[in-house]
Amino acid sequence: MEKKIEIYHEKQRLQFCLLHALNNLLQVKESFTKAELDAIADKLAVDDTNEDSWSIASVIWKPHHNSLTGNYDVNVLIAALEGKGKKVVWHDRRNDASAINLDQSPDTLTGLMLNVPVKRFAGLWNSRHWIAVRRIHGLWYNLDSDLREPVTFKDDNEMKEFLNASLTEGGEILIILEDEE
Repeated sequence: MEKKIEIYHEKQRLQFCLLHALNNLLQVKESFTKAELDAIADKLAVDDTNEDSWSIASVIWKPHHNSLTGNYDVNVLIAALEGKGKKVVWHDRRNDASAINLDQSPDTLTGLMLNVPVKRFAGLWNSRHWIAVRRIHGLWYNLDSDLREPVTFKDDNEMKEFLNASLTEGGEILIILEDEE
């Protein structure tokens, strides 16, 4: 009898896709919480500026996130993962996905984070969405929080086709590695 592999998968809520993608990538419930990501974003905002300006809009739409709905930016992703001993490397989008070394040890390569354009509400609202892709027990999974459940890639070629399609559509790929320092 084949043992079922348990895969942690959070589903999309509001614009908290980065929160969900990080937890899905690390395969730990509440590896990050909204409060932790908000604190990271707020610290980044303080580091960015010394201005004491205040408005209702500035309370909601902060430099690195929306305090009500999430919508965290890449700076929050990098700071959050660096705090967990990870290193984030941008994939040069001029190269296709075959340039990514997927054969690295799981002790070296944690997974991939994609930031892709999405259209919501019947195409009336354009935004971006974070997706985690990770190898678990030798298989690669699309852990997109918009999916009902994780999707297994049948092989590296299928995954690279998915990554190349994401790049073609304007997506970005970030390679998440264990920090060796």
